[in-house]
Amino acid sequence: MSPAIPINYLAVLVCGIVSMVVGSLWYGPLFGKMWMSLMGMTPEKMEASKKKGMTQSYILMFIGSLVMAYVLAHSVVFGSSYLHMTGAWAGVMAGFWSWLGFIAPVTLGSVLWENKSWNLWILNNGHYLVSLLVMGAILGAWM
Repeated sequence: MSPAIPINYLAVLVCGIVSMVVGSLWYGPLFGKMWMSLMGMTPEKMEASKKKGMTQSYILMFIGSLVMAYVLAHSVVFGSSYLHMTGAWAGVMAGFWSWLGFIAPVTLGSVLWENKSWNLWILNNGHYLVSLLVMGAILGAWM
């Protein structure tokens, strides 16, 4: 039987919350207008989406953020164990390599097959990179 992996569940919860805050800032005051333009969204379409009720979407996104933080916590633990690197920097490294190895390549499909622009890919991937770096730093610091 293998030993239990020491996951700090409070840190995972904080990461889920922080990820949502990063997303609301990223797609709001920082790059919201750019995102709307790249997506072909209009203020009217945004209002229609809000009227449909976005609560379920936010709940599902929060659950996705928790899953991402939980899996990233494993990467931080494994990286710390095998690379003898600890603290926030270990988490930042885990976040970066997770982004480079999983997020960046998988999201290329939106450009290659869905005819989305490279600018949208860069904008969205910038969000994921920042989120993973911040989550990694939190997880690494709280190990």
